[in-house]
Amino acid sequence: MAGTAQAGGVAPIPDHVPPELVYDARITEGPEFLAAPHKYLAGLHHKAPPVFFSPGSSHMRPAWQLLKYEDAFFVLRHPEYFTSLGSGPFPRDPNDWWNIIPLEIEPPHHRKYRAIVDPLVSPKRVVELELSIRKLANELIDQFIDKGECEFAKDFGRPLPVGVFLDIMSLPRSMMDEFVRWAMGLLHAQDHQVAQQVMGEVTQYLNAVIKDKAAQPDGGAVSAIVHGKPGGEPMSGREIFGFVFFLFIAGLDTVFATLNNIFVWLAENPERRQEIIDTPDNVNNVIEELLRVFSVTFSGRTLTQDYEIRGVKMMKGDRVTSILPSCNFDPDIFPNPTEVNFHRPRKPTLAFAGGAHSCMGAHLARMEVKVCLQEFLRRIPNFGLKAGTKIEYWPGAVIGPKLVPLSWG
Repeated sequence: MAGTAQAGGVAPIPDHVPPELVYDARITEGPEFLAAPHKYLAGLHHKAPPVFFSPGSSHMRPAWQLLKYEDAFFVLRHPEYFTSLGSGPFPRDPNDWWNIIPLEIEPPHHRKYRAIVDPLVSPKRVVELELSIRKLANELIDQFIDKGECEFAKDFGRPLPVGVFLDIMSLPRSMMDEFVRWAMGLLHAQDHQVAQQVMGEVTQYLNAVIKDKAAQPDGGAVSAIVHGKPGGEPMSGREIFGFVFFLFIAGLDTVFATLNNIFVWLAENPERRQEIIDTPDNVNNVIEELLRVFSVTFSGRTLTQDYEIRGVKMMKGDRVTSILPSCNFDPDIFPNPTEVNFHRPRKPTLAFAGGAHSCMGAHLARMEVKVCLQEFLRRIPNFGLKAGTKIEYWPGAVIGPKLVPLSWG
């Protein structure tokens, strides 16, 4: 446990927080986390109270942290107590504020915003995209299969989901590297100056795109937002920007990170890889279990009123973070939680959060993971990490390795 004294400009711990509940877990940036993030987050169930207060750092705001599945499940479904307003971590000018839409819009109003883009990532539309996703997967594999090696993150894990996403947005694939650089600067740089600089570049680019789509509509998500009329009324410029920004950032890093985590594990566990190959009819259960074990995001809220969880009294204005990967290792919900069990009884995981603000792209993400597993393992069934590889992880709000060098043959 940590004491209550804070240095380096970090906000003081509120007086109502009991000292015994202060635990400096250093989630997203500490050395134990960065050495093996999912192992560390699973282990918190044995190290920390189920509800504890993280004192924060120069990169993280002080907040209550939730480890238990049922607590996170409740928080995600009760915006009347736990609001998402102001939960986005991105730098914004307080004198020219815009909400991250629909994340920072609460029910029932958020539904009218989601309705604008939901058709582009609906189950029906995702099924229609499957052939094109498989085509892209095989085109990418064609580029490295004969080399006997690849840097998975750069050669496959990034270009497949990001390429699909950019097509849905009707943004140019040729700018993929620049887009990813921006996402890294906002999500992983751990440097406020870098984040502000990148935010300026993103703002300039997206404003130009919005202007272009306003003049020349197309079938992409940006155009749908620009010309959308939630509740029958056109959106303001700030609303349009906040909506486009959210979709833009959300689509650049999460599936990319998920695939990288999964393929590190596949490379290190050849017998489990073969199990997937040998049981093709079980692929949907495989996907759900891998998404549970390799969840990559967290969910932040702010209390709208005083509230109590597990006897812990929280105050209006306190921040609360559901540590979703830890929740997916909750032994009360998932027996033997660190075991990867492809025949585990199906229970909803929190890989895509939940409640009104559950991930809009969940159906697409599942399809992308499915296609990647099927096509990569079909064409390159035997592979491993290149000799001498030490996997290193990005700090920040999305959990994923920096590089995944694979070899075969």
